[in-house]
Amino acid sequence: MTTTAHPEWSRPIRDVADFPKPGILFKDITPLLGDGACFRAAVKAMAEPWRDAGLHAVLGVEARGFILGTALALELGVGFVPVRKPGKLPGPTLKQEYALEYGSDRIEVSVGATAPGARVLLVDDVLATGGTLLAALQLAAQLEAQVLGGAVLVELDGLGGRQRWPDGLPLTATLVY
Repeated sequence: MTTTAHPEWSRPIRDVADFPKPGILFKDITPLLGDGACFRAAVKAMAEPWRDAGLHAVLGVEARGFILGTALALELGVGFVPVRKPGKLPGPTLKQEYALEYGSDRIEVSVGATAPGARVLLVDDVLATGGTLLAALQLAAQLEAQVLGGAVLVELDGLGGRQRWPDGLPLTATLVY
């Protein structure tokens, strides 16, 4: 599911030029998060396609994926699993490197964060080149979770992230730019 007609609640999303480096047009969702009515509407819109999916947990990718992921987990009545940047989780972790449109990074998840076979949804704020979400997909596979799909608030259509997503695995974007 994708939506290209942007609803009233999406207006607080602002463009920030040359962030985090020159040539990048950053979609800043911070103003949307700061408006309670807009934030609630965004979470409800993200949750709608997944309400009857039989999820056990949402895996939210640091940092804004935490915000949306925890809200989405609450809305759907399921658990939340943090997917964090290196060195932020206690105990043994599973690690996955990935490429960004402006560099590279790594994410981690706690060993045993979900039971094998748990039905999970991957959540992040923005789908750009798809590196972060694909790394989260690989971590979920290491957890032996059953990934039902991915959900993002914003998809940046021209950067090819959706084309890198596995065929047949649902990926919902609430707003497409």
